[in-house]
Parts: sequence; structure tokens; C-alpha cells
Amino acid sequence: MDGGPDDREQAALRSGLRRMRTVATCLLAFAVAVYIATSLWRDAPSSVGYVRAAAEAGTVGALADWFAVTALFRHPLGLPIPHTAIIRKRKDDLGRGLQSFVSTHFLTEAIVRDKVNQIEVANRVGAWLCQPDHADRVSAEVAGRLASVLRKANDELIVELVEKSVVPRLVNVPLAPVLGVLLERALEDGLQHRAVDVLLEQAEDWLIKNPHAVHEAVLDRAPGFAPKWLNEAVAAKVYAEAVKLVGALRADRDHRMRQSLDSFLADLAGKLRSDPDLRARVEDLKARALASPVAGDAISRMWETAKGLLLDLTTDERGVARRAATTHLASLGFKLTADPELATSVNRTAADLATRAVARYKGDIAAIIGDTVARWEPAEASRRIELQVGRDLQFIRINGTVVGALAGLLIHLITELAL
Repeated sequence: MDGGPDDREQAALRSGLRRMRTVATCLLAFAVAVYIATSLWRDAPSSVGYVRAAAEAGTVGALADWFAVTALFRHPLGLPIPHTAIIRKRKDDLGRGLQSFVSTHFLTEAIVRDKVNQIEVANRVGAWLCQPDHADRVSAEVAGRLASVLRKANDELIVELVEKSVVPRLVNVPLAPVLGVLLERALEDGLQHRAVDVLLEQAEDWLIKNPHAVHEAVLDRAPGFAPKWLNEAVAAKVYAEAVKLVGALRADRDHRMRQSLDSFLADLAGKLRSDPDLRARVEDLKARALASPVAGDAISRMWETAKGLLLDLTTDERGVARRAATTHLASLGFKLTADPELATSVNRTAADLATRAVARYKGDIAAIIGDTVARWEPAEASRRIELQVGRDLQFIRINGTVVGALAGLLIHLITELAL
């Protein structure tokens, strides 16, 4: 069975190292063979001297470079020659030096900022979020994490925290002004209209399905001396007028009764903020409610309800919350790609966050290098580094053989000319 990408990469590196090592060794063997052959050639013509000089110098150069390259990683021929197996002996110093080099020359604010600016975070994130599948994936991931947190939450601990941390602060916070501000904002947003529409819709539906209940309520309160047919006629008229009134209220938000309700709520919001008597009554009601023995049970029930509602919203894949989240994420992605000012702001923020993180944690980030190298066994460190750079180092051996041969040839030529 094929290994993973890392295994295949390691196998390719090992293969390349073996190939180049074989080439360099064969070239050394060729230089040695030529030198031996030309040295044993009796009565050889003078031109053979040039070949022998080139082979001799090439052999010396190849052996010297073989020793230098091998000494980096191990003892040549297993002999404990001083200043050999350098990486094994000084791997910790090498790791710390590499750590300092990366921290000083790579993890700088200017380099990180320039790189983040090149990435264009806003454009990439926006283009990715624009695709509905990606936006849905993000909303599903967030919903799944939130649902997991809610399921694992310690209900008793949360209720205890609310009772001991939140409730005491509510006692000291004036509630009436807060309610007044919230009510004013709700009126500005027209939330009262939506609430009344829901109530009226439910009322109309109930009236249509339960006409007998209205009739019975009217008949129960009718005077006993009145004829039955009159009471029934009054009950029918009351029911018809109730249905008519509810329908009119639903159809017309400017109905005088709804306007009266708006005026009452606006006046109540103002009084909650400014009327000392009303504020005192609200505070007294709040204090009694918080001091009531059932307050703890109410908090527990409120948390259970809120938790259940949140779980329903997060686990329903086709629910309104999930669909709205996906839509808003896709819309955000489109804005990131279409709004230059927003994109510039996001890119600047991303660069600022990255540079601040680097400035604060670059020492810890770079320390990963030194700590990792320190954990390696000496032989393992030598093997890993040789695997990465050994192939290129074999070119030094090849170059040493070729350059040595050329140098030997040149020296022999100069010597012949000089003599």
C-alpha cells in the first residue's frame, strides 16, 4: 500500500541522494583507475603525463571533498577524527542558530505585513464565502460547535453562576431606565406592530375556531329576566363584532386603537426613564421578584428554555436560523469582493493582527525550531539534514574531482613549459 505524501517525499529524497552519491563515487573511482593505469604504463608517451597529472589532482580533490562532506554527518571510515561528525556533535547549537536566524531575518513585522498584504485576505475569503456550499459549510460548522458546547454545558453550574454573579448585580442596577430605553428602541424599530400582529392573528384564529366559547361567555353573563332569543342575538352580535374588530385591527396598523396603544407605550417608555414614582414601583417589584423563593426555579426554567431553543436553532439544518446564517455569510463574501473600502479595512486589520502576533510571539514561534532539533537524537538529526541537503553536497564532490583534474592539468602544463 502506498504511503502518504511525506513518505513519498522522503523516498524521493533518499533516491536522489543515492543517485548523486553513486555518480560522485564513480567519478572518484574513475579518477583513481586512470591514475593507476597511467602510472603503470611503461614507456608511455609524454602526453600521458598530462592525463596522469589530471587524474592525480582529480583524485586528491575528490578525496578531500569526500572527507569534507562526510565529516559533516559522520566519522569518515568510522575513524573518530577530530572535528568530524559535526552535525551530530553540535546539533543543539545548529538548532539555536537556525532559530535565531529565522527570528531575526524572517519573523519581522515588515516581512509579515508585506506577505499578508500580498495574500489579499478579504478577496480570498470573500471569493470562498460567495459560494453557497462554502457558506453553508461554515454555518454548519459553527452551529455544530455551538450545539456541542450547549450539550456539554453544566446546567447546574450555569444556574449557580447566574444566581451568584448576575442576580446580585441586577439588584444594584436601576431597571426602569433600562426598560425605558429598550422600549423606546423597540418602538423606533416597529417591534410593537409585529408583536400585535402575532397576537391578533392568534386571536382571530381562536375566534374562528371557538365561536361557541364566545356565545357561552355572553350567555353566562346575560340577565336572567331577558328572553333567551334576545340573549342569543346579543351573543351572536358580540361574536360578529369581535371578529370584525380583530380583522380591522390586523388590516390597519393606523387604526385608532393601535395608535392609542403606541401612544401608551411611548408614554410608558418616557415615564420609565423620568418618573420617580414609577421607577420606585419598578424597583420594588424587581426586589420582591428577586427575593422570592421561586426566583431560583425561574432562572433554571429560563435557562432550560433558552438552551432548548438554541439547540433547536442550531441542529435544524433547514431551520430559519441556519438559512439566515448561510445567506448572511454569502452576502458578506460578496461585499468583501465588491466593496473596496471594506476589503481594504479587512486586509489592514488582518495585517495588523498578524504583525502584532509576530511581534509578541516570534520568540516562541522560532523556538519551535530549536526545541524540535534538540529533541532529535544526534544520529537522527544528522540523517534528516543529510537527506535534505546531501544531494546538493554530492555536487561538491563532483566539482572537486573536475576542478582538481583541471588544476592538475594546468599545473603540469605550466611545469612543462617552465622547464
